[in-house]
Amino acid sequence: MSTDPAGRTFRRRLDRAYLLFALGLVGFILFLALLEHWGMGRNLIGLTMLLATVVLYAAIGLRCRTSDASEYYVAGRRVPALYNGMATAADWMSAASFIGLAGTLYLGGYNGLAFVLGWTGGYCLVALLLAPYLRKFGEYTIPDFLGARYGGDLPRLVGLSATVLVSFVYLVAQIYGVGLIIARFTGFGFEIGIFVGLGGVLVCSFLGGMRAVTWTQVAQCVILVIAYLVPVAWLSYKVTGDPVPQVTLGRVLAEVSARENQIIADPREQQVIDIYRARAERAEAKLRDVPAAMASDRAAAERRASELGASAAPLADVQAARRAVARLPRSEDEARRLYAGQLEQDRAWAQPLAGMGRHAEPFADRPASMGDAGSGDGASRRNFLALVFCLTLGTAALPHILSRYYTTPSVREARQSVAWTLLFISALYLSAPALALLVKHQVFDSLVGTRFDHLPAWIGVWSKVDPSLLQVADVNHDGIVQLGEIHIGADIVVLAAPEIGGLPYVISALVAAGGLAAALSTADGLLLTISNALSHDLYFRLIRPERTSSRRVAVSKVLLLVVALAAAYVASMKIADILFLVSAAFSFAAASFFPALVLGIFWKRANRWGCVSGMLAGLAVTGWYMATTQPWLRGLFGVAAPVADCSWFGIDPIAAGVFGVPAAFVVMVAVSLATPRPAAASDALVERLRDPRPNRP
Repeated sequence: MSTDPAGRTFRRRLDRAYLLFALGLVGFILFLALLEHWGMGRNLIGLTMLLATVVLYAAIGLRCRTSDASEYYVAGRRVPALYNGMATAADWMSAASFIGLAGTLYLGGYNGLAFVLGWTGGYCLVALLLAPYLRKFGEYTIPDFLGARYGGDLPRLVGLSATVLVSFVYLVAQIYGVGLIIARFTGFGFEIGIFVGLGGVLVCSFLGGMRAVTWTQVAQCVILVIAYLVPVAWLSYKVTGDPVPQVTLGRVLAEVSARENQIIADPREQQVIDIYRARAERAEAKLRDVPAAMASDRAAAERRASELGASAAPLADVQAARRAVARLPRSEDEARRLYAGQLEQDRAWAQPLAGMGRHAEPFADRPASMGDAGSGDGASRRNFLALVFCLTLGTAALPHILSRYYTTPSVREARQSVAWTLLFISALYLSAPALALLVKHQVFDSLVGTRFDHLPAWIGVWSKVDPSLLQVADVNHDGIVQLGEIHIGADIVVLAAPEIGGLPYVISALVAAGGLAAALSTADGLLLTISNALSHDLYFRLIRPERTSSRRVAVSKVLLLVVALAAAYVASMKIADILFLVSAAFSFAAASFFPALVLGIFWKRANRWGCVSGMLAGLAVTGWYMATTQPWLRGLFGVAAPVADCSWFGIDPIAAGVFGVPAAFVVMVAVSLATPRPAAASDALVERLRDPRPNRP
């Protein structure tokens, strides 16, 4: 904490303001709970909760608007360690952490723990290897550091390009999460929800830059931690009688494992599996003769539409049949993609436990829907370790996280803020495995075995938001729900958890507000990182260095708006799920920034050409591997070869950085040794950064 009187006064004001905010939030939740008890409609509760939080963020953004460069880029370098830790935690706990992590653990069980280990472990590297040194450097952006350490504009330009790539991919995932939440809890369409949510993102970052984003993120940290812990504790109490789920997790896991054995032995589950296998065989046969399959499908669909039209069938059935005809593929390529997708889906679902695998089984084979390119325990173990590697190094190299350590008053507080960040994210990461297990317990206990004419209302609501995220169909026509007939996407497990557990709807609205806070906080940080890099490192440093600081800030705001609209457009295309997009960003960050930053701090011999070559090699290897193994990217680049022929050691595309990082290190070291030593100014910078004496620039 600051020792000067002004710093102490500033800290006391912050303490008082955020304590009152936390108490007010709890009171507001209790008030909405009372209104729900009195009969307030669900949609109105959800809309009120989301609108109230967005208005709060807007108020903070308006209060903190600025055109001063230091305030806009680094919040005046006066954010205390505790509050920088909270802001960093909110910046970090993105839609992937809040929405996707528990969903991945629900689907993958033990294998999903790779995300918990990788994301948490990365902060140890941040504290030890990067945060204090970047704070001692004391500029505005990561490309700033690369330009100063390696000399010349080329390292800065490559760093700028990598910053935009990593942050944009990550940003698309956050805006996708925003659209999903707003569509479910306000009634807007998904695409409209994206652009409505975009207003909440822009109102903070556009007006006040890092200053507004920081103090908004502190408030968002309070919201998302409360929003995550309350339903977990409530579900735990409902299932076990203990509100601390970590204490009774072993007992719940034993119950879930026993229920898994019963489900696997159920003959009706085997019927469902056999039906999916038959469907997979039909899809495989269609792929062998696509033109004939297209003709057969069209004839069958047109015949059904004609029969329904000529009979006294309900109008809705006739219209559905006609829509089915209109949706048939019109080209062989389109049909081939459709049949291949059906084959992949049916094969994944033609597995026990709906393809999820046993929750407690380590390194179990994952369903094809989760992207497992290999088979057998060896491939699963390799993927687990490769993903931990990529997420750990990627965490330590994300530009929007590292730039937060420029905002503290001193190097010492930069280190302390990492510890505070770990404290806050551990509250979520220690609860995510419990939430996933509790939701699975509720699905097994309350949904499996239910009659289809008694399905809970939340199934129909979520199916309308996005049918790909929730599919429940009576496959074997026995009128009873089997687990194999329930397919829940990872991206809705957390958002639907209160409804699955039968909790009051105000808790669902609270979770939605928490998910929105997580997505908005990270989106704000990412948008700011991209626009600041373009305005500061490209416009000011390389194009118009004579421009004033106010002009640079104005350019940053315009670029921020352009980037936000571009990311919203890409997110509306639904090119991949949240977790893949985020993991791809981590692989790119690890392969590009981690070697350049670590060697730049700890190896004086690293030079300009080594940095540029290493970063480009890491990005090229990572990007090529993703382009040849990820389904959407394969289609985009026209890769026709089987995935098994393109993958290396059965590694999934989300862990592509496991190849890019070694390539970057090897190329950077080799090129640095083969080219002249860096200038004396570079050596002096390294010595200053590694000097253990206190330094408060």
